[in-house]
Amino acid sequence: MAAIKTEAKSTAAKRDYPKGVSILHDPMLNKGTAFTEAERDALNLRGLLPPHIHTQDEQVLRVMTNFRKKPSDLEKYVQLVALQDRNETLFYRVVMDHLDEMMPIIYTPTVGKACQEYGHLFRRPRGIYITAGDKGRVARLLKNWPYRDVRVIVVTDGERILGLGDLGTFGMGIPVGKLSLYTACAGIHPSACLPVTLDVGTDNESLLKDPLYTGLRQKRLRGEPYDALVDEFVTAVQKVFPKALLQFEDFANINAFRLLEKYRNKICTFNDDIQGTAAVTLAGLYSAMRISRGTLKDQTILFLGAGEAGIGIGDLIVSALMNDGLSIEEARRRCWFVDSKGLVVKSRENLAEHKLHFAHDFQQCADLKTAINRLKPTALIGVSGMPRAFTKEIVETMARINERPVIFALSNPTSKAECTAEEAYLWSGERAIFASGSPFLPVTIQNKTYVPGQGNNAYIFPGVGLGVIACQAKHVTDEMFFLAAKALANQVLESDLAQGRIFPALTRIQEVSAVIAKAVAELAYEKKLARKRRPADLTSAIKSIMYKPVYPSYV
Repeated sequence: MAAIKTEAKSTAAKRDYPKGVSILHDPMLNKGTAFTEAERDALNLRGLLPPHIHTQDEQVLRVMTNFRKKPSDLEKYVQLVALQDRNETLFYRVVMDHLDEMMPIIYTPTVGKACQEYGHLFRRPRGIYITAGDKGRVARLLKNWPYRDVRVIVVTDGERILGLGDLGTFGMGIPVGKLSLYTACAGIHPSACLPVTLDVGTDNESLLKDPLYTGLRQKRLRGEPYDALVDEFVTAVQKVFPKALLQFEDFANINAFRLLEKYRNKICTFNDDIQGTAAVTLAGLYSAMRISRGTLKDQTILFLGAGEAGIGIGDLIVSALMNDGLSIEEARRRCWFVDSKGLVVKSRENLAEHKLHFAHDFQQCADLKTAINRLKPTALIGVSGMPRAFTKEIVETMARINERPVIFALSNPTSKAECTAEEAYLWSGERAIFASGSPFLPVTIQNKTYVPGQGNNAYIFPGVGLGVIACQAKHVTDEMFFLAAKALANQVLESDLAQGRIFPALTRIQEVSAVIAKAVAELAYEKKLARKRRPADLTSAIKSIMYKPVYPSYV
Protein backbone atom coordinates (compact mmCIF):
# COMPACT_ATOMS: atom_id res chain seq x y z
CA MET A 1 0.00 0.00 0.00
CA ALA A 2 2.78 2.42 0.83
CA ALA A 3 4.20 1.72 -2.61
CA ILE A 4 0.89 2.58 -4.22
CA LYS A 5 0.63 5.96 -2.53
CA THR A 6 4.29 6.82 -3.10
CA GLU A 7 4.04 5.95 -6.77
CA ALA A 8 0.96 8.11 -7.18
CA LYS A 9 2.76 11.09 -5.69
CA SER A 10 6.04 10.66 -7.55
CA THR A 11 4.46 10.27 -10.99
CA ALA A 12 1.78 12.94 -10.69
CA ALA A 13 3.89 15.55 -12.49
CA LYS A 14 5.41 13.14 -15.05
CA ARG A 15 2.68 10.74 -16.09
CA ASP A 16 0.90 11.15 -19.39
CA TYR A 17 -2.70 10.91 -18.25
CA PRO A 18 -5.48 9.97 -20.65
CA LYS A 19 -7.06 13.01 -22.25
CA GLY A 20 -10.50 14.02 -23.37
CA VAL A 21 -13.30 11.53 -22.93
CA SER A 22 -10.77 8.81 -22.02
CA ILE A 23 -10.02 10.30 -18.60
CA LEU A 24 -13.74 10.94 -18.05
CA HIS A 25 -14.35 7.22 -18.61
CA ASP A 26 -11.66 6.07 -16.14
CA PRO A 27 -13.37 5.85 -12.71
CA MET A 28 -10.05 5.91 -10.86
CA LEU A 29 -9.00 9.20 -12.52
CA ASN A 30 -12.29 10.95 -13.26
CA LYS A 31 -13.21 14.07 -11.26
CA GLY A 32 -16.35 14.94 -13.21
CA THR A 33 -17.33 18.58 -12.85
CA ALA A 34 -14.48 19.13 -10.36
CA PHE A 35 -11.74 19.35 -12.99
CA THR A 36 -10.09 22.76 -12.64
CA GLU A 37 -9.67 25.33 -15.41
CA ALA A 38 -6.00 24.39 -15.80
CA GLU A 39 -6.81 20.68 -15.90
CA ARG A 40 -9.51 21.21 -18.50
CA ASP A 41 -6.98 22.89 -20.76
CA ALA A 42 -4.17 20.39 -20.13
CA LEU A 43 -6.39 17.31 -20.54
CA ASN A 44 -8.44 18.53 -23.54
CA LEU A 45 -11.64 18.64 -21.50
CA ARG A 46 -12.71 22.13 -22.55
CA GLY A 47 -16.26 21.87 -23.89
CA LEU A 48 -16.74 18.27 -22.71
CA LEU A 49 -17.96 19.38 -19.29
CA PRO A 50 -20.48 21.94 -18.04
CA PRO A 51 -18.59 25.24 -17.50
CA HIS A 52 -19.13 25.58 -13.74
CA ILE A 53 -16.41 23.96 -11.62
CA HIS A 54 -17.91 22.22 -8.60
CA THR A 55 -16.12 21.46 -5.38
CA GLN A 56 -16.17 17.88 -4.17
CA ASP A 57 -18.47 19.00 -1.34
CA GLU A 58 -20.96 20.25 -3.93
CA GLN A 59 -20.72 16.97 -5.80
CA VAL A 60 -21.45 15.08 -2.58
CA LEU A 61 -24.50 17.29 -2.07
CA ARG A 62 -25.77 16.40 -5.54
CA VAL A 63 -25.26 12.66 -4.93
CA MET A 64 -26.95 12.69 -1.53
CA THR A 65 -29.88 14.79 -2.76
CA ASN A 66 -30.60 12.25 -5.48
CA PHE A 67 -29.84 9.30 -3.20
CA ARG A 68 -32.45 10.36 -0.67
CA LYS A 69 -35.07 10.78 -3.39
CA LYS A 70 -34.81 7.15 -4.50
CA PRO A 71 -37.98 5.20 -3.67
CA SER A 72 -36.25 1.92 -2.73
CA ASP A 73 -33.00 0.64 -1.28
CA LEU A 74 -32.33 -1.35 -4.45
CA GLU A 75 -32.53 1.83 -6.55
CA LYS A 76 -30.13 3.49 -4.11
CA TYR A 77 -27.77 0.55 -4.61
CA VAL A 78 -27.97 0.96 -8.40
CA GLN A 79 -27.20 4.68 -8.06
CA LEU A 80 -24.13 4.02 -5.93
CA VAL A 81 -22.83 1.29 -8.23
CA ALA A 82 -23.17 3.69 -11.16
CA LEU A 83 -21.27 6.35 -9.22
CA GLN A 84 -18.49 3.89 -8.38
CA ASP A 85 -18.25 2.96 -12.05
CA ARG A 86 -17.69 6.55 -13.17
CA ASN A 87 -15.98 8.33 -10.23
CA GLU A 88 -14.36 6.11 -7.61
CA THR A 89 -13.00 8.97 -5.51
CA LEU A 90 -16.39 10.64 -5.17
CA PHE A 91 -18.03 7.28 -4.42
CA TYR A 92 -15.72 6.71 -1.43
CA ARG A 93 -16.06 10.28 -0.24
CA VAL A 94 -19.86 9.80 -0.16
CA VAL A 95 -19.64 6.40 1.54
CA MET A 96 -17.11 7.51 4.16
CA ASP A 97 -18.98 10.70 4.98
CA HIS A 98 -22.34 8.90 5.32
CA LEU A 99 -21.36 5.39 6.40
CA ASP A 100 -24.44 4.88 8.60
CA GLU A 101 -26.65 5.44 5.55
CA MET A 102 -24.42 3.71 3.04
CA MET A 103 -23.45 0.49 4.83
CA PRO A 104 -26.94 -1.10 4.61
CA ILE A 105 -27.03 -0.24 0.90
CA ILE A 106 -23.59 -1.25 -0.35
CA TYR A 107 -23.61 -4.31 1.88
CA THR A 108 -26.12 -6.25 3.95
CA PRO A 109 -29.08 -6.26 3.74
CA THR A 110 -29.52 -4.58 0.33
CA VAL A 111 -26.61 -6.40 -1.30
CA GLY A 112 -28.56 -9.63 -0.84
CA LYS A 113 -31.43 -8.36 -2.96
CA ALA A 114 -28.93 -6.89 -5.40
CA CYS A 115 -27.24 -10.29 -5.81
CA GLN A 116 -30.59 -11.94 -6.51
CA GLU A 117 -31.11 -9.37 -9.28
CA TYR A 118 -27.44 -9.02 -10.30
CA GLY A 119 -27.76 -10.12 -13.91
CA HIS A 120 -30.91 -8.08 -14.35
CA LEU A 121 -29.18 -4.94 -13.04
CA PHE A 122 -25.93 -5.60 -14.94
CA ARG A 123 -24.39 -2.50 -16.53
CA ARG A 124 -20.63 -2.62 -16.37
CA PRO A 125 -18.39 -5.57 -15.38
CA ARG A 126 -16.34 -5.29 -12.22
CA GLY A 127 -13.78 -7.88 -11.12
CA ILE A 128 -12.46 -11.06 -12.71
CA TYR A 129 -14.58 -14.07 -13.67
CA ILE A 130 -12.75 -17.40 -13.85
CA THR A 131 -14.76 -20.27 -15.28
CA ALA A 132 -14.54 -24.03 -15.26
CA GLY A 133 -13.39 -23.76 -18.87
CA ASP A 134 -10.34 -21.64 -18.01
CA LYS A 135 -8.16 -24.50 -16.80
CA GLY A 136 -4.56 -23.87 -17.78
CA ARG A 137 -4.91 -20.13 -18.33
CA VAL A 138 -5.97 -18.69 -14.96
CA ALA A 139 -2.75 -16.71 -14.51
CA ARG A 140 -3.26 -15.17 -17.95
CA LEU A 141 -6.77 -14.07 -16.94
CA LEU A 142 -5.48 -12.45 -13.75
CA LYS A 143 -2.94 -10.49 -15.79
CA ASN A 144 -5.85 -8.86 -17.62
CA TRP A 145 -6.59 -6.90 -14.46
CA PRO A 146 -5.39 -3.31 -15.03
CA TYR A 147 -3.75 -2.82 -11.62
CA ARG A 148 -0.55 -4.63 -10.73
CA ASP A 149 -0.14 -3.92 -7.01
CA VAL A 150 -3.15 -5.89 -5.75
CA ARG A 151 -3.09 -6.39 -1.98
CA VAL A 152 -6.55 -7.85 -1.21
CA ILE A 153 -8.53 -10.37 -3.24
CA VAL A 154 -12.02 -11.48 -2.22
CA VAL A 155 -13.12 -14.65 -4.03
CA THR A 156 -16.42 -16.51 -4.05
CA ASP A 157 -17.85 -19.43 -5.99
CA GLY A 158 -21.36 -18.12 -5.33
CA GLU A 159 -22.69 -21.29 -3.69
CA ARG A 160 -23.76 -19.84 -0.35
CA ILE A 161 -24.46 -16.14 -0.75
CA LEU A 162 -25.42 -14.75 2.67
CA GLY A 163 -28.43 -16.81 3.75
CA LEU A 164 -29.78 -16.90 0.20
CA GLY A 165 -28.05 -20.01 -1.12
CA ASP A 166 -26.62 -20.72 -4.57
CA LEU A 167 -26.64 -17.58 -6.73
CA GLY A 168 -23.79 -18.55 -9.06
CA THR A 169 -22.21 -15.57 -10.79
CA PHE A 170 -24.90 -13.29 -9.38
CA GLY A 171 -22.85 -13.63 -6.18
CA MET A 172 -20.19 -11.26 -7.59
CA GLY A 173 -21.98 -8.51 -5.66
CA ILE A 174 -20.48 -9.94 -2.47
CA PRO A 175 -16.75 -9.61 -3.35
CA VAL A 176 -17.44 -6.19 -4.85
CA GLY A 177 -19.29 -5.09 -1.70
CA LYS A 178 -16.71 -6.55 0.69
CA LEU A 179 -13.88 -4.75 -1.06
CA SER A 180 -15.80 -1.48 -0.95
CA LEU A 181 -15.80 -1.94 2.82
CA TYR A 182 -12.06 -2.64 2.87
CA THR A 183 -11.61 0.84 1.41
CA ALA A 184 -14.38 2.65 3.28
CA CYS A 185 -13.69 1.11 6.69
CA ALA A 186 -9.91 0.67 6.64
CA GLY A 187 -8.61 2.97 3.92
CA ILE A 188 -7.20 0.28 1.63
CA HIS A 189 -6.67 1.86 -1.78
CA PRO A 190 -9.35 0.88 -4.34
CA SER A 191 -6.72 -0.03 -6.94
CA ALA A 192 -5.30 -2.58 -4.49
CA CYS A 193 -8.62 -4.49 -4.33
CA LEU A 194 -9.67 -7.28 -6.70
CA PRO A 195 -13.05 -9.08 -6.64
CA VAL A 196 -13.08 -12.58 -8.16
CA THR A 197 -15.84 -15.06 -8.92
CA LEU A 198 -15.04 -18.68 -9.69
CA ASP A 199 -17.84 -19.69 -12.03
CA VAL A 200 -18.10 -23.45 -11.64
CA GLY A 201 -21.78 -23.56 -12.60
CA THR A 202 -24.87 -23.44 -10.42
CA ASP A 203 -27.41 -25.90 -9.06
CA ASN A 204 -30.05 -23.16 -8.89
CA GLU A 205 -32.60 -24.27 -11.46
CA SER A 206 -34.30 -20.88 -11.67
CA LEU A 207 -30.98 -19.27 -12.64
CA LEU A 208 -30.25 -21.93 -15.24
CA LYS A 209 -33.59 -21.08 -16.84
CA ASP A 210 -33.12 -17.31 -16.56
CA PRO A 211 -32.21 -15.80 -19.97
CA LEU A 212 -30.44 -12.96 -18.14
CA TYR A 213 -28.22 -15.23 -16.01
CA THR A 214 -24.59 -14.18 -16.48
CA GLY A 215 -22.79 -17.44 -15.73
CA LEU A 216 -22.16 -20.90 -17.14
CA ARG A 217 -25.39 -22.79 -17.75
CA GLN A 218 -24.31 -26.06 -16.18
CA LYS A 219 -24.51 -27.90 -12.89
CA ARG A 220 -21.80 -27.18 -10.36
CA LEU A 221 -18.38 -28.70 -10.82
CA ARG A 222 -17.52 -31.07 -7.96
CA GLY A 223 -14.68 -33.24 -6.76
CA GLU A 224 -11.22 -33.28 -8.33
CA PRO A 225 -11.99 -30.91 -11.25
CA TYR A 226 -13.28 -28.31 -8.78
CA ASP A 227 -10.24 -28.69 -6.52
CA ALA A 228 -7.90 -28.46 -9.51
CA LEU A 229 -9.44 -25.14 -10.60
CA VAL A 230 -9.22 -23.67 -7.09
CA ASP A 231 -5.62 -24.86 -6.78
CA GLU A 232 -4.67 -23.31 -10.11
CA PHE A 233 -6.31 -20.07 -9.04
CA VAL A 234 -4.46 -19.97 -5.70
CA THR A 235 -1.16 -20.73 -7.45
CA ALA A 236 -1.83 -18.05 -10.06
CA VAL A 237 -2.54 -15.46 -7.36
CA GLN A 238 0.85 -16.18 -5.80
CA LYS A 239 2.51 -15.68 -9.16
CA VAL A 240 0.65 -12.61 -10.45
CA PHE A 241 -0.10 -10.83 -7.16
CA PRO A 242 2.50 -12.15 -4.68
CA LYS A 243 1.68 -9.58 -1.97
CA ALA A 244 -2.07 -10.22 -2.01
CA LEU A 245 -4.18 -11.36 0.92
CA LEU A 246 -6.75 -13.89 -0.32
CA GLN A 247 -10.14 -13.89 1.40
CA PHE A 248 -12.52 -16.79 0.76
CA GLU A 249 -16.14 -15.63 0.89
CA ASP A 250 -19.53 -17.38 0.80
CA PHE A 251 -18.35 -20.87 -0.09
CA ALA A 252 -20.68 -23.70 1.01
CA ASN A 253 -19.81 -25.78 4.09
CA ILE A 254 -18.77 -28.68 1.88
CA ASN A 255 -15.83 -26.61 0.61
CA ALA A 256 -15.28 -23.76 3.09
CA PHE A 257 -13.70 -25.67 5.97
CA ARG A 258 -11.48 -27.92 3.89
CA LEU A 259 -10.22 -25.11 1.65
CA LEU A 260 -9.30 -23.06 4.71
CA GLU A 261 -7.42 -25.99 6.22
CA LYS A 262 -5.71 -26.73 2.91
CA TYR A 263 -4.35 -23.25 2.30
CA ARG A 264 -4.15 -21.41 5.63
CA ASN A 265 -0.55 -22.45 6.36
CA LYS A 266 0.59 -22.21 2.74
CA ILE A 267 -0.50 -18.73 1.75
CA CYS A 268 -1.80 -15.49 3.27
CA THR A 269 -5.52 -16.29 3.49
CA PHE A 270 -8.61 -16.51 5.68
CA ASN A 271 -12.31 -17.27 5.43
CA ASP A 272 -14.44 -14.36 6.60
CA ASP A 273 -17.58 -16.46 7.16
CA ILE A 274 -15.65 -18.69 9.56
CA GLN A 275 -13.07 -16.40 11.15
CA GLY A 276 -14.40 -12.86 10.64
CA THR A 277 -17.87 -13.72 11.92
CA ALA A 278 -16.27 -15.49 14.88
CA ALA A 279 -14.21 -12.45 15.84
CA VAL A 280 -17.06 -9.93 15.69
CA THR A 281 -19.28 -12.28 17.71
CA LEU A 282 -16.59 -12.85 20.33
CA ALA A 283 -16.17 -9.08 20.60
CA GLY A 284 -19.92 -8.77 21.12
CA LEU A 285 -19.79 -11.35 23.91
CA TYR A 286 -16.96 -9.47 25.61
CA SER A 287 -19.04 -6.29 25.49
CA ALA A 288 -22.12 -8.13 26.74
CA MET A 289 -20.15 -9.30 29.76
CA ARG A 290 -19.47 -5.66 30.63
CA ILE A 291 -23.24 -5.09 30.76
CA SER A 292 -24.13 -8.29 32.63
CA ARG A 293 -21.07 -8.11 34.92
CA GLY A 294 -20.31 -11.72 33.99
CA THR A 295 -17.23 -13.51 32.68
CA LEU A 296 -16.93 -15.46 29.45
CA LYS A 297 -15.80 -18.64 31.19
CA ASP A 298 -19.02 -18.77 33.20
CA GLN A 299 -21.28 -18.68 30.15
CA THR A 300 -23.19 -21.51 28.50
CA ILE A 301 -23.59 -20.61 24.84
CA LEU A 302 -26.18 -22.28 22.63
CA PHE A 303 -26.01 -21.90 18.86
CA LEU A 304 -28.85 -22.38 16.42
CA GLY A 305 -26.96 -23.41 13.30
CA ALA A 306 -23.82 -25.51 13.01
CA GLY A 307 -22.34 -24.38 9.71
CA GLU A 308 -19.33 -22.21 8.89
CA ALA A 309 -20.34 -19.25 11.02
CA GLY A 310 -21.46 -21.22 14.07
CA ILE A 311 -18.51 -23.60 14.24
CA GLY A 312 -16.10 -20.76 13.49
CA ILE A 313 -17.52 -18.76 16.41
CA GLY A 314 -17.37 -21.79 18.66
CA ASP A 315 -13.74 -22.46 17.80
CA LEU A 316 -12.71 -18.88 18.53
CA ILE A 317 -14.63 -18.85 21.82
CA VAL A 318 -12.78 -22.03 22.77
CA SER A 319 -9.46 -20.30 22.01
CA ALA A 320 -10.50 -17.34 24.17
CA LEU A 321 -11.55 -19.59 27.04
CA MET A 322 -8.29 -21.53 26.87
CA ASN A 323 -6.51 -18.20 27.07
CA ASP A 324 -8.48 -17.66 30.30
CA GLY A 325 -7.13 -20.92 31.71
CA LEU A 326 -9.71 -23.54 30.77
CA SER A 327 -8.70 -26.85 29.21
CA ILE A 328 -9.85 -27.51 25.66
CA GLU A 329 -12.45 -29.98 26.93
CA GLU A 330 -13.81 -27.49 29.48
CA ALA A 331 -13.87 -24.74 26.87
CA ARG A 332 -15.73 -26.81 24.30
CA ARG A 333 -18.25 -27.82 26.94
CA ARG A 334 -19.31 -24.17 27.15
CA CYS A 335 -20.52 -24.28 23.51
CA TRP A 336 -23.55 -26.28 22.34
CA PHE A 337 -25.11 -26.53 18.89
CA VAL A 338 -28.58 -27.19 17.52
CA ASP A 339 -28.79 -28.02 13.83
CA SER A 340 -31.66 -29.14 11.59
CA LYS A 341 -31.78 -32.52 13.36
CA GLY A 342 -31.65 -31.24 16.93
CA LEU A 343 -28.93 -30.92 19.55
CA VAL A 344 -25.47 -32.01 18.40
CA VAL A 345 -24.54 -34.83 20.80
CA LYS A 346 -22.22 -37.83 20.75
CA SER A 347 -25.01 -40.34 20.24
CA ARG A 348 -25.93 -38.77 16.89
CA GLU A 349 -24.88 -40.77 13.83
CA ASN A 350 -23.32 -39.42 10.63
CA LEU A 351 -22.29 -36.07 12.08
CA ALA A 352 -20.29 -33.85 9.73
CA GLU A 353 -16.61 -33.75 10.65
CA HIS A 354 -16.63 -30.06 11.57
CA LYS A 355 -19.30 -30.73 14.25
CA LEU A 356 -17.60 -33.66 15.98
CA HIS A 357 -15.55 -31.75 18.56
CA PHE A 358 -18.72 -30.00 19.79
CA ALA A 359 -20.70 -33.26 20.05
CA HIS A 360 -21.03 -33.64 23.84
CA ASP A 361 -22.14 -36.60 25.91
CA PHE A 362 -25.69 -35.46 26.63
CA GLN A 363 -29.25 -36.57 26.04
CA GLN A 364 -30.70 -35.87 22.63
CA CYS A 365 -32.97 -32.82 22.25
CA ALA A 366 -35.13 -32.68 19.15
CA ASP A 367 -35.53 -28.91 19.00
CA LEU A 368 -34.27 -25.55 20.24
CA LYS A 369 -36.93 -25.12 22.91
CA THR A 370 -36.09 -28.44 24.56
CA ALA A 371 -32.36 -27.70 24.41
CA ILE A 372 -32.85 -24.33 26.12
CA ASN A 373 -34.93 -25.84 28.93
CA ARG A 374 -32.37 -28.58 29.59
CA LEU A 375 -29.12 -26.67 29.10
CA LYS A 376 -30.17 -23.32 30.64
CA PRO A 377 -27.91 -21.26 28.32
CA THR A 378 -26.90 -17.71 29.16
CA ALA A 379 -26.41 -16.77 25.51
CA LEU A 380 -28.35 -17.74 22.39
CA ILE A 381 -26.64 -17.19 19.03
CA GLY A 382 -28.53 -17.55 15.77
CA VAL A 383 -26.53 -18.43 12.65
CA SER A 384 -29.16 -20.62 11.03
CA GLY A 385 -30.62 -18.55 8.21
CA MET A 386 -34.03 -19.47 9.66
CA PRO A 387 -36.18 -16.33 9.93
CA ARG A 388 -38.13 -15.86 13.16
CA ALA A 389 -36.65 -19.01 14.72
CA PHE A 390 -36.34 -17.09 18.02
CA THR A 391 -40.04 -17.02 18.81
CA LYS A 392 -41.76 -15.18 21.64
CA GLU A 393 -41.67 -18.37 23.70
CA ILE A 394 -37.95 -18.87 23.06
CA VAL A 395 -37.04 -15.31 24.05
CA GLU A 396 -39.31 -15.37 27.11
CA THR A 397 -37.69 -18.63 28.22
CA MET A 398 -34.22 -17.10 27.89
CA ALA A 399 -35.41 -14.11 29.94
CA ARG A 400 -36.87 -16.36 32.61
CA ILE A 401 -33.56 -18.22 32.97
CA ASN A 402 -31.31 -15.13 32.87
CA GLU A 403 -31.40 -11.63 34.33
CA ARG A 404 -29.67 -10.30 31.19
CA PRO A 405 -30.11 -12.85 28.39
CA VAL A 406 -27.67 -12.52 25.49
CA ILE A 407 -29.55 -12.92 22.21
CA PHE A 408 -27.65 -12.58 18.94
CA ALA A 409 -29.74 -12.97 15.75
CA LEU A 410 -26.85 -12.95 13.28
CA SER A 411 -28.30 -14.44 10.09
CA ASN A 412 -28.17 -12.22 7.00
CA PRO A 413 -29.86 -10.50 5.27
CA THR A 414 -32.53 -8.91 7.51
CA SER A 415 -35.21 -11.21 6.10
CA LYS A 416 -33.30 -14.18 7.54
CA ALA A 417 -32.79 -12.77 11.07
CA GLU A 418 -33.90 -15.14 13.85
CA CYS A 419 -35.79 -12.27 15.49
CA THR A 420 -35.95 -8.49 15.28
CA ALA A 421 -34.45 -6.07 17.78
CA GLU A 422 -37.90 -4.93 18.87
CA GLU A 423 -39.02 -8.51 19.48
CA ALA A 424 -35.93 -9.28 21.56
CA TYR A 425 -36.41 -6.20 23.76
CA LEU A 426 -40.20 -6.54 24.15
CA TRP A 427 -40.32 -10.27 24.79
CA SER A 428 -37.46 -10.13 27.31
CA GLY A 429 -38.96 -7.30 29.32
CA GLU A 430 -36.26 -4.95 27.94
CA ARG A 431 -33.51 -7.06 29.50
CA ALA A 432 -32.01 -8.68 26.40
CA ILE A 433 -28.49 -7.81 25.28
CA PHE A 434 -29.13 -7.94 21.57
CA ALA A 435 -27.07 -7.96 18.39
CA SER A 436 -27.94 -8.77 14.81
CA GLY A 437 -26.11 -9.48 11.57
CA SER A 438 -28.08 -6.90 9.57
CA PRO A 439 -28.96 -3.46 10.91
CA PHE A 440 -32.11 -2.65 12.88
CA LEU A 441 -33.31 0.83 13.71
CA PRO A 442 -33.25 2.04 17.34
CA VAL A 443 -36.19 0.78 19.40
CA THR A 444 -38.10 3.04 21.82
CA ILE A 445 -40.14 1.40 24.58
CA GLN A 446 -41.79 3.53 27.26
CA ASN A 447 -39.58 6.56 26.55
CA LYS A 448 -36.34 4.55 26.67
CA THR A 449 -34.42 4.10 23.43
CA TYR A 450 -32.23 1.08 22.72
CA VAL A 451 -29.63 1.09 19.94
CA PRO A 452 -29.19 -2.51 18.77
CA GLY A 453 -25.67 -3.57 17.96
CA GLN A 454 -24.92 -4.87 14.48
CA GLY A 455 -22.46 -7.75 14.54
CA ASN A 456 -21.15 -6.73 11.14
CA ASN A 457 -17.94 -8.39 9.95
CA ALA A 458 -16.96 -4.97 8.63
CA TYR A 459 -15.79 -4.23 12.16
CA ILE A 460 -13.17 -6.98 11.78
CA PHE A 461 -11.99 -7.99 8.30
CA PRO A 462 -10.97 -4.51 7.02
CA GLY A 463 -8.80 -3.92 10.09
CA VAL A 464 -7.27 -7.39 9.86
CA GLY A 465 -6.55 -6.81 6.18
CA LEU A 466 -4.98 -3.43 6.90
CA GLY A 467 -2.73 -4.97 9.54
CA VAL A 468 -1.69 -7.77 7.18
CA ILE A 469 -0.88 -5.25 4.44
CA ALA A 470 0.99 -2.90 6.78
CA CYS A 471 3.49 -5.59 7.81
CA GLN A 472 3.15 -7.84 4.73
CA ALA A 473 2.25 -10.86 6.87
CA LYS A 474 2.98 -14.31 5.44
CA HIS A 475 -0.10 -15.90 7.00
CA VAL A 476 -3.31 -14.96 8.80
CA THR A 477 -3.67 -16.84 12.09
CA ASP A 478 -6.57 -17.54 14.45
CA GLU A 479 -4.70 -15.59 17.12
CA MET A 480 -4.94 -12.50 14.93
CA PHE A 481 -8.74 -12.79 15.00
CA PHE A 482 -8.71 -13.34 18.77
CA LEU A 483 -6.69 -10.15 19.22
CA ALA A 484 -8.90 -8.34 16.72
CA ALA A 485 -11.96 -9.30 18.79
CA LYS A 486 -10.36 -8.01 21.99
CA ALA A 487 -9.28 -4.79 20.28
CA LEU A 488 -12.81 -4.23 18.92
CA ALA A 489 -14.42 -4.87 22.31
CA ASN A 490 -12.02 -2.43 23.94
CA GLN A 491 -13.21 0.29 21.55
CA VAL A 492 -16.80 0.11 22.84
CA LEU A 493 -17.48 3.13 25.04
CA GLU A 494 -19.52 3.21 28.24
CA SER A 495 -21.91 5.55 26.44
CA ASP A 496 -22.42 2.82 23.82
CA LEU A 497 -23.19 0.23 26.47
CA ALA A 498 -25.64 2.58 28.19
CA GLN A 499 -27.72 2.52 24.99
CA GLY A 500 -27.52 -1.24 24.69
CA ARG A 501 -25.02 -1.00 21.83
CA ILE A 502 -22.23 -3.56 22.15
CA PHE A 503 -20.21 -2.40 19.13
CA PRO A 504 -18.71 1.04 18.43
CA ALA A 505 -20.57 3.58 16.32
CA LEU A 506 -19.91 3.12 12.60
CA THR A 507 -18.72 6.71 12.44
CA ARG A 508 -15.58 5.53 14.28
CA ILE A 509 -14.91 2.56 12.00
CA GLN A 510 -11.63 3.80 10.48
CA GLU A 511 -10.29 4.63 13.93
CA VAL A 512 -11.30 1.14 15.13
CA SER A 513 -9.79 -0.54 12.06
CA ALA A 514 -6.46 1.18 12.70
CA VAL A 515 -6.43 -0.15 16.28
CA ILE A 516 -7.19 -3.68 15.04
CA ALA A 517 -4.54 -3.37 12.33
CA LYS A 518 -1.94 -2.47 14.93
CA ALA A 519 -2.85 -5.50 17.07
CA VAL A 520 -2.60 -7.79 14.03
CA ALA A 521 0.71 -6.33 12.86
CA GLU A 522 2.20 -6.45 16.36
CA LEU A 523 1.44 -10.17 16.54
CA ALA A 524 2.91 -10.75 13.08
CA TYR A 525 6.15 -9.07 14.15
CA GLU A 526 6.18 -11.01 17.43
CA LYS A 527 5.67 -14.35 15.65
CA LYS A 528 8.13 -13.47 12.86
CA LEU A 529 5.39 -13.63 10.23
CA ALA A 530 6.04 -10.13 8.87
CA ARG A 531 8.01 -9.64 5.66
CA LYS A 532 8.34 -5.89 6.12
CA ARG A 533 10.68 -4.24 8.61
CA ARG A 534 8.94 -2.93 11.73
CA PRO A 535 8.62 0.88 11.70
CA ALA A 536 9.57 2.92 14.75
CA ASP A 537 5.97 4.15 15.12
CA LEU A 538 3.61 1.39 13.97
CA THR A 539 0.42 3.39 14.52
CA SER A 540 1.66 6.30 12.41
CA ALA A 541 2.89 3.92 9.71
CA ILE A 542 -0.53 2.27 9.50
CA LYS A 543 -2.40 5.56 9.35
CA SER A 544 -0.03 6.87 6.68
CA ILE A 545 -1.07 4.20 4.18
CA MET A 546 -4.83 4.69 4.67
CA TYR A 547 -6.50 6.02 1.54
CA LYS A 548 -8.33 9.35 1.64
CA PRO A 549 -10.86 10.12 -1.13
CA VAL A 550 -9.32 13.43 -2.19
CA TYR A 551 -8.98 14.43 -5.82
CA PRO A 552 -5.40 14.60 -7.15
CA SER A 553 -4.08 17.48 -9.19
CA TYR A 554 -3.23 16.66 -12.80
CA VAL A 555 -1.26 19.83 -13.52
